[in-house]
Amino acid sequence: MAEPTKDAGSAVFQVGEDSIELDQVPKQRIVTAAEERAVRKLDYTIVPMVTMFFLLSFVDRTNIGNARVAGLQKDLGLTDHQYSVCATILFVPYIASELPSNLLLRWVGPHRLMPTIITAWGIIVTLQGLVSSYAGLATVRAILGLIEGPMLPGIVLYLSGFYTRRDLSLRVALFSSASLAGAFSGLLASAIQNMNGIGGRPGWAWIFILEGLFSVVMGFISFFLVPSTPADCKFLTPTERLLIQARLEHDRPSVTPDVPSDKFSYREILRSLTSIHVIILFIVLFFAGTGLYGSALFLPSVVNQLGFSPIQSQLLSVGPFAAGFIVTILSAYLSDKYQNRTIPSAIVSALAVAGFALFLRSTSKFTAYGSLFLTVPGVNAAAPLVATWMANNSEPYFRRATSVALAFMATNTGGILSTWCFPTKEGPRFTKTTIMNLTFSTLAIVLVFINFAILHYKNQRKRRLRTELLAPYTDEKESDGGLKAWMELGDKHPDFVYSY
Repeated sequence: MAEPTKDAGSAVFQVGEDSIELDQVPKQRIVTAAEERAVRKLDYTIVPMVTMFFLLSFVDRTNIGNARVAGLQKDLGLTDHQYSVCATILFVPYIASELPSNLLLRWVGPHRLMPTIITAWGIIVTLQGLVSSYAGLATVRAILGLIEGPMLPGIVLYLSGFYTRRDLSLRVALFSSASLAGAFSGLLASAIQNMNGIGGRPGWAWIFILEGLFSVVMGFISFFLVPSTPADCKFLTPTERLLIQARLEHDRPSVTPDVPSDKFSYREILRSLTSIHVIILFIVLFFAGTGLYGSALFLPSVVNQLGFSPIQSQLLSVGPFAAGFIVTILSAYLSDKYQNRTIPSAIVSALAVAGFALFLRSTSKFTAYGSLFLTVPGVNAAAPLVATWMANNSEPYFRRATSVALAFMATNTGGILSTWCFPTKEGPRFTKTTIMNLTFSTLAIVLVFINFAILHYKNQRKRRLRTELLAPYTDEKESDGGLKAWMELGDKHPDFVYSY
């Protein structure tokens, strides 16, 4: 297969006999139409594939909430504290593995890493259905977290190698609609728990066994599905592969076939860790993760404590998650269409604020249930919007890899907190937890506007100081510093425009 190459000293990409000038990508209508066809092919292949990966990951990670309603806690004799430990222990190795795995993704290759971890976690989830004690469940959950950790940040980093910054939010939202996974999980669990007693196993065990085995099968199949880069996409023509590469370079000049961007640098990790916009959005994602995982892990239990039966609780949890899916996709679509990250992030957080306030003040179980149609969409839609925002404003590769990993580390750290916020004795209103989430969502709104102001200021400052910023990299051949300036400065380059 011919690889895209770039002529020295020019902006021309070539694949075999096909070539295209980089400047043609945004300017010529015929090229734009061809580019759109190439992107649609990615949408019909890459996005559904990673969406399935996320669906499996989220269901297998959070189905302990469905198993709890189906009798897991009672059958294993777990106290509320022990159940929370089992829910929490997954997140510790999960978070610890996210950054190292993202830094290794390019070297190992997505085509190897993703199928391997799907198959491995499917085996672990299946074994979860065979546990008979608190110690066994806690051990299996810890191993599951270690294996699953690389998947989600890896997918975002993977997609950023196929899509431009302006197109990324919707694609991230499509795969990361945790609300869809929650709806699917509730429906599936309500059916599977009817297998109670088959093979001498309780219904909750069959939830783990069947969902785990499905992941194993999909893991094996995915070894034949995952391309590592646009150049490996057999469903694209040589010219389409060239177009995808050209549009990526036009969006981020550091993404080029002839630049040694694979070179690891601790400096890029440090620059990500010390970037003020990364720090602010890390906090926002921690707030969002607390609400997101609270709903994912405990929504069936919350509905159950409102006075609905276990089967009704599994089914009634579907509605809020389905609403969350719609809001997540719509907000991401509008964010990409209008190239605005601030307003959609603030609006969905405001939905969560309204929902938590209504849940707190409600006197009827039906009103309390109705409030979930605001809180679940609000917290679920915020995470992909903000994670994409963080990825959009981080360059070059290893700085972006670090920022993406930090985004999911923040969300999952919020998940750790959420596992301790729903003790049975505090139901059905969970007043302290609801007030906490209400406060977090309110603060998230404030922080996204602060981030907007900072990024706006940084863009203006970079334009004003362009000459001074590029001076160390300029010479007679390249008055703007060329690719060296892009690789050294990354998102701090004066021609890199922060999105907000």
